[in-house]
Amino acid sequence: MYERILVAVDGGPSSELAIAQAVGLAKQLQAEVKVLFVVDDSELFFEHAYIDPTEIVNGMVHVGQKALAAASRRFENAGVRCLTALAEKPVSPGNISGTIVSHADQWQADLIVMGTHGRRGMRRVIMGSVSEGVISKSAKPVLLIRGESVH
Repeated sequence: MYERILVAVDGGPSSELAIAQAVGLAKQLQAEVKVLFVVDDSELFFEHAYIDPTEIVNGMVHVGQKALAAASRRFENAGVRCLTALAEKPVSPGNISGTIVSHADQWQADLIVMGTHGRRGMRRVIMGSVSEGVISKSAKPVLLIRGESVH
């Protein structure tokens, strides 16, 4: 069924839940996993007085490296073949979802797994939805793991 699973992570709690689901699924299916972290450069387009954008990017890269290392350990501890990738630049500025889809296509993933923050209302309008972007841009199945409870 699924032999290659791309897991998109951002280092947050919903990513942790997505990793847990992907570990179980990949182990059961004996699938190979690629864990992807995309550095979000969209914040660099706002005017930052007294802030060096290089420091922001370096901080995000560091978060990504830590998230990938932790995810890799979880998959390896479960006996699942795992690769990691850090995309330091999206395919176009701020295009996280397009970058995830591009990596899934290039790696020939059968499934994309990712967490979703479950934002609603104005927060969703302002921040957008990476998961919605992935669903709309990919022909591949996408498994979304909700990170926040909905009331």
